[in-house]
Amino acid sequence: MTLRTGHIGLNVTDLDRSLAFYRDVLGFSLLAEGKEEGRRYAFLGDGEGGGQPVLTLWQQAGGAYSGDRAGLHHLALAAGSVERVREYEAALRAYGVEFAHEGVVAHREGSASGGIFFHDPDGTRLEIFAPEGAEGAPAPHESAPTCGFF
Repeated sequence: MTLRTGHIGLNVTDLDRSLAFYRDVLGFSLLAEGKEEGRRYAFLGDGEGGGQPVLTLWQQAGGAYSGDRAGLHHLALAAGSVERVREYEAALRAYGVEFAHEGVVAHREGSASGGIFFHDPDGTRLEIFAPEGAEGAPAPHESAPTCGFF
């Protein structure tokens, strides 16, 4: 058996703020929460699949995400269609999120896959993509994958 991702754990500076973002804007369901001071966390899932955690938020960070350190580069979340990606884009815009690129962009020049690229409240780089439907969308980097350089 090949290993698969079980869930992703992110350190955050303010659990309440991050929980509101991931739950209220991105639509994750709160599965469990730890409220003890110094041990705050939230397990988030999609509400389906037996309630398995997809994302875990740990209030353990003393500062914002830094892209120049070893570790997580970005978190890519798959949507079922490019139309669904655009729905997330609208919700994120209403929330006031700034994007790395304008609208849906292709993963590479000529690619059918593509998505949107932005940051969470702590600056963690996020991507929401669809495996097809981005044909004809611009590719921000001619010779490099879009997801690698934002």
